[in-house]
Amino acid sequence: MVIPYGHQLIDDSDISSVVEALKSDWITQGKRIEQFEKSLSKFVGAKYTCVVANGTCALHAACIAAGIGPGDEVIVPALTFVASANCVLYCGAKPVLCDVYPDTITIDVEQAQKKITQKTRAIIAVDFAGHPADWDKLKKLAGKYHLILIDDASHALGSVYKGRRIGSIADLTTFSFHPVKAITTGEGGAVATNEKRYFETIKKIRHHGISRPKESKSKGGWYYDVDTLGYNFRMTDIQAALGASQLKKIDSFIQTRRKIWGIYQKQLRNVDGVSLPVEKKEAKSAWHLFPIRMNSKNRKRVFDKMRKDGIGVQVHYIPIHFFSLYRKDYKIGDFPIAESYYHQALSLPLYAGLQLNEQMYVIESLKKALR
Repeated sequence: MVIPYGHQLIDDSDISSVVEALKSDWITQGKRIEQFEKSLSKFVGAKYTCVVANGTCALHAACIAAGIGPGDEVIVPALTFVASANCVLYCGAKPVLCDVYPDTITIDVEQAQKKITQKTRAIIAVDFAGHPADWDKLKKLAGKYHLILIDDASHALGSVYKGRRIGSIADLTTFSFHPVKAITTGEGGAVATNEKRYFETIKKIRHHGISRPKESKSKGGWYYDVDTLGYNFRMTDIQAALGASQLKKIDSFIQTRRKIWGIYQKQLRNVDGVSLPVEKKEAKSAWHLFPIRMNSKNRKRVFDKMRKDGIGVQVHYIPIHFFSLYRKDYKIGDFPIAESYYHQALSLPLYAGLQLNEQMYVIESLKKALR
């Protein structure tokens, strides 16, 4: 038996949607892009959504739209996938790392406040494992210091904070559609916002910075202008067709993820040496991950034994300041909560296609490995 930590769930309706796109006249830059964007906007409760090539492009585009550039600082949690910080570097700005809360592993807002300087332009908060960050505190802090809030919601499509879907709260919210996420487009991402100016900027930069001013019509139907540096961040219509089909099933996917989460909670709550993820009362997580914690001395042994059993357990994540690229600005011990969590963490398989017998096999393998 081989069980990955995450996996896509593709059915015949998804395949039919992709085939239909392939048979159409437009397999990129066609109508399916806008259709998918409108469906995403409706689902998350945002006025505008712009789909892009992947979640990292979404973060990069969000930073550009926010006006982040050389001389700016952006506060980023120390424990997240490295793309959350890299996107700041792409813009020539400085990521300033911050510790996380010990329960939700989301950015510690009180610690973030201590990191604010005259150079701080934005905060990137991550909804870790699908659990929303403390958005009330973040919005209050951002308002006080006139900062832009970017939500890295790569884990959190479908998550809810105080009755509001993630995607409608921060100034800019980014999503990922990698195969291990709630829905997939193979590779893909999106930025949601309620600000038209952000949307228009992202829409332009994803297509090389190209615009077609009204006055250019007199120069010929072929004419266009490039008034800003852009990129090729485009998603194809093939991907959008898959995403739109997947999005129709997202409520079912999340319900299944939460059911799997509940079974893990019930089966593991009395296992010695294991701490389980929490869900705060103001949150309803879409649960991208099920990260447990254990004695750091046991973690590698348990990891190796479960991998030998064919179970693709994983560690999310290596703290950013452990990487050579970032090490020069920090030292071990700067972010004790993030570091402690990293040494204890192990993510168990969680995805909509995980069968009950497979989940019970994971649970028994874990218990056996802990003995």
